[in-house]
Amino acid sequence: MNLIEQIKVKAQGTPKRIVLPEGTEERTIQAADKAIEQGLAQITLIGNPAKIEELAAKYSLKHIAEAKIVDPENNPDKQKYIDLMVKLRGAKGVTPEVAAKLLLDPLYLGAVMVKAGDVDGEVAGADNATGDVLRPAFQYVKTLPGVSVVSGAFIMDIPDRSFGENGLMVFADCAVHPNPTASELAEIAVMTGRTTRAIAGFEPRIAMLSFSTKGSAKNEMVDKVMEATRLAQQMAPDMKIDGELQADAALIASVAAKKAPGSDIAGKANVLVFPTLEVGNISYKLVQRMAHAEAVGPILQGMAAPINDLSRGCSVEDIVSLIAITACQAIG
Repeated sequence: MNLIEQIKVKAQGTPKRIVLPEGTEERTIQAADKAIEQGLAQITLIGNPAKIEELAAKYSLKHIAEAKIVDPENNPDKQKYIDLMVKLRGAKGVTPEVAAKLLLDPLYLGAVMVKAGDVDGEVAGADNATGDVLRPAFQYVKTLPGVSVVSGAFIMDIPDRSFGENGLMVFADCAVHPNPTASELAEIAVMTGRTTRAIAGFEPRIAMLSFSTKGSAKNEMVDKVMEATRLAQQMAPDMKIDGELQADAALIASVAAKKAPGSDIAGKANVLVFPTLEVGNISYKLVQRMAHAEAVGPILQGMAAPINDLSRGCSVEDIVSLIAITACQAIG
C-alpha cells in the first residue's frame, strides 16, 4: 500500500466535511465525485446549482447528488456569515455591505464556512492563484495559537529507497514564506514534524539545512539556521531536530560521520527544512524531475484549520489526493 492509499484509508475511517469553493471547475467536480465514491469526505461544493448539475450530466457523475451544494447567490446562511465577518473584521472596515459582497466570492465564502465550523477543511486553487486562495484564509481562519507563520510541505516519494523513511521524505517550506526569520524557521520545523506524524505516518528526524555543517562556515545566514535549530529544539523537545547541516551531511551516513559525528539526525534525516523558500522550491522540483520522485503537496501547515492550495495544473487525481490529505489534517 503506497502513501496516498494509506492516507485515503485514514480519511475513510473518520469522514470529514471538506468544502470545494471551485465547485463549477471541471476537474474539481470530477474529483468531488471520486472522493464521495471512495468515502474520503463529506463534500460541499460552492457554485451555481444549475451549472453543477450540467457538469455532472456532462461527465456522467453518479455521486454528486450526495454532495451539499451552496449557492453564493442564494445562501440561507448568508446573514450568519455576514455577522461573523463583521465581528471578526469590523475594525478593518468590513461592514455588512462589504461582507455581503465578499460572500459572493466562493473563496471568501469557503473560508468563512471553515471559520464558522460548518465544514472541517477546504481545498481550492485549481482555478485560482495561491494568493487568492490564502488571502481570505489568513483574514478569517488565521493561524494556530502560538504560530505566526504558514508554510507548505511536500511529501517526497523517492524511488531510491535508501533515503529518508524507505524513500519517503518531507520537505519544507517549498510553497509559502520567502525568507523566514530564525523564530519563523523554528516554527516551520516544528509544524513540519507534526505534518510528518499526522500525514506521512512516521517519526520525524529533522535536519535544518544550510551551506554550513556545525560551524564550518561563518555567515549571518548560517547564524539564522543555528538559532532556528536551538529554538525548534526548545519548542518541541519530543522531536529529533539537528542543525545546521549541509544536505550531504543530512542524508549520507559516511559524510555525516566526518562532518557531524555523534548527531542523531545527520546521515539519516527524513525531514529537510530549508532556510528560504527559494532553496526549498528549487530543491523539491529538482528532486521531483531529476530523481523521478512523486511530490505530494503542498500541504499547508500552521493554519487554525486545514486549508490547502492546489496547483492550477493539477489533475483530477491530485485533487482527490489533496481532499484525503485535508481530511486527515482535520482528523489530527
